[in-house]
Amino acid sequence: MRAVTFQGKEKMQVTTVPDPLIEEPTDAIIKVTSTAICGSDLHLYHNGNLVLNDDYVVGHEPMGIVEEVGPDVKHLKVGDRVVVSFNVSCGHCEFCKNDMESQCDESNKNPEVDYGGLFGFGKLNGDYSGGQAEFMRVAHADHSVFKVPDNELPDEKVLFLSDIVPTAWWSVEHAGVKPGDTVIVLGSGPVGLFAQRFAKMKGAKRVIAVDSVKHRLEYSAKNIGIETLNFEEVDIPGMALLDMTHGGADVVIDCVGMDGKERKIEKVTNLISPQKGTTRPIEMASAAVKKFGTIMLTGVYLTPATTFPINHIFARNVTLKTGQASVPHLMPKLYEKIRNNDFDPTDIITHTLPLEEAAKGYDIFDKKEDNNIKVVLKP
Repeated sequence: MRAVTFQGKEKMQVTTVPDPLIEEPTDAIIKVTSTAICGSDLHLYHNGNLVLNDDYVVGHEPMGIVEEVGPDVKHLKVGDRVVVSFNVSCGHCEFCKNDMESQCDESNKNPEVDYGGLFGFGKLNGDYSGGQAEFMRVAHADHSVFKVPDNELPDEKVLFLSDIVPTAWWSVEHAGVKPGDTVIVLGSGPVGLFAQRFAKMKGAKRVIAVDSVKHRLEYSAKNIGIETLNFEEVDIPGMALLDMTHGGADVVIDCVGMDGKERKIEKVTNLISPQKGTTRPIEMASAAVKKFGTIMLTGVYLTPATTFPINHIFARNVTLKTGQASVPHLMPKLYEKIRNNDFDPTDIITHTLPLEEAAKGYDIFDKKEDNNIKVVLKP
């Protein structure tokens, strides 16, 4: 089959690899009909050599049609249309049974780490090949996918249930956004844009988008109807936000994370980390949140931070929340919101490309060229 594979630093190329096979009785094979490039994939794009072998199939935002099921798969059949969660979820451990699938106890057998498995992220995350491909092996298939009940909805309407829609929803919920709050969202990439929209849907009085990419901030202002701040246009962004909010926001949601482009690499305990970047978003959040407010870290952080402003967070009674979203249990609820037209996930799609042009898609997405927000690939 043809698939997007890691070929070294800033080299995601479409190559021919073996078709996936049923390896465990709980597996399924799907024929991928749509898949997408995520901001998290850019960390692999720049520093994937630390966790991926060459020819590793990447991608964790796929959907498609079930082609084959293992003998222990109970809830899927050939021909079902499914969206694959980026979390690999066994469905029966204590974490999965309590809607904390991102920390599944059974999906990541790597003895060096203690967190759940992810599709398309290499050996640190369970070594599950990804979904930017013509076909995909889905482990723990009964619990790692959402079966789409309405075949009338196009792929683009439901594809983002795989990651970015539930990640943004979970971020807003986990942060405790409530009616009347002032919310700052750092980042107007795909997750940030959905988080801004969901914060507004939750009844936030003010939502402020922070970014430096002008066309993304324009989207926030025009399509979501919120305030914006270009952090490159002010001297001290955190203080500017503090002034804008007259003492700080109730909630700051960081949808940026560490900059995976930083070239310095460091050893973390017994693991090699795939990134070492700036903690600027945390520092900005610490300055912009009000006393007794909440900071939610949704962006990816994979290394220790020597400039982490714990003193400022502690001294002002700020609550800090973090982590990967737990996706599978949220997919049915968010599907209903899409079906009921509570929001339209398709309007962030700026580029739809054939799978064979994935390298171009990565380049555009990484450089934020051509007014890019989200790239969808079609195998």
